[in-house]
Amino acid sequence: MQLNSFDEWSPLKEVIVGSADNYISHDRELSFDLFFHDNIRENRSFRTEWYYPRLAARAATAAAPEPGRVPIKERYVAELCEDLDGLAKTLESLAVTVHRPITLDPSTVEVATPAWSAAVVPPLNVRDNTLILGDEIIETPPMIRSRYFETQLLKPIFADYFRRGARWTVMPRPMMTDASFDLSYVRSGTAGGPTETIEDPRPSPYDVGFEMMFDGAQCLRLGRDVVANVSTANHALACDWLERHLAGRFRIHRVYQLSDSHLDSMVLALRPGTLLVRSAEVMEKLPAPLRSWDHIVAPEPDGDSFPRYDDDDLILTSPFIDLNVLSVDPATVLVNEACPELARTLERHGFTAVPVRHRHRRLFGGGLHCFTLDTVRQGGAEDYLR
Repeated sequence: MQLNSFDEWSPLKEVIVGSADNYISHDRELSFDLFFHDNIRENRSFRTEWYYPRLAARAATAAAPEPGRVPIKERYVAELCEDLDGLAKTLESLAVTVHRPITLDPSTVEVATPAWSAAVVPPLNVRDNTLILGDEIIETPPMIRSRYFETQLLKPIFADYFRRGARWTVMPRPMMTDASFDLSYVRSGTAGGPTETIEDPRPSPYDVGFEMMFDGAQCLRLGRDVVANVSTANHALACDWLERHLAGRFRIHRVYQLSDSHLDSMVLALRPGTLLVRSAEVMEKLPAPLRSWDHIVAPEPDGDSFPRYDDDDLILTSPFIDLNVLSVDPATVLVNEACPELARTLERHGFTAVPVRHRHRRLFGGGLHCFTLDTVRQGGAEDYLR
């Protein structure tokens, strides 16, 4: 089918489900720590190892071969792969065509540019580095160095949609030197733990100043309207580009610091007129037309629904990660099976909640919405905010 996806709820026909094969480690460098800082600083084993300057760089060991590189236990990766396959099968049982990325080759261990190098990760959270708007694929400028070339592993899927008539655009790729990052958001809080925040980034001959960096998961798609979360100058530059590129086709509505980056564990649109939100306070930060929509407040997370981890396991998401649901149509929502109270809450509002197993969402930085990229839905460019 031809690429067509304007919103978050219209009947889903085709989707990409991410891959975790050959996920080995997290690379603790500047871009990673900036992206996950709100949750890393709560982890007692890692909170004093902020990137610049390193307070206590670990020596290389068999468990941690390089300072800053945090290995992931093989059993967690194996179980995540099982859960992704289960997600794909559930979608197929609901008559959705599922596409999967190229599997990351185990020999591909590093990504490098003239300015830096970082450990490479597989295409797991496929929602992040691509924004689908109508009939256009927009590859967004990455926010984490290890994910710089991630969309290359989606290229066969994108190329097939292009051959069927889709537009295909790549936003300007950032140099991603230390000077590229706007640090004002983290400097204004307590990021990095109680002892030290980022001070002066390291200079590079490739410095060009702040650059656009932005994830597709920072957007809430509502027909012709796109709500975009802006927390840094990097995000603002990317929104400037989107406004110019999409002028006359889509309207961009900026919200400010609703989260540090992604919106989809703060607010999701389940159908026209209904939002799922983390708290009632979220509504106050949304554009005025959205404040009149009905909203369902997600129940407080149950700590018993999460696996117990060791001190050396790096937690990357908040306990609200399971708000990250995926709508198959305006009445059907995929929900983590570990969250029966969330399922019951949705059912009380007229939705069918389909349970899906997803165990290690806090270790891999994503939920069901993050792990999927909907490419074909039946909806069109409707005006929901007028």
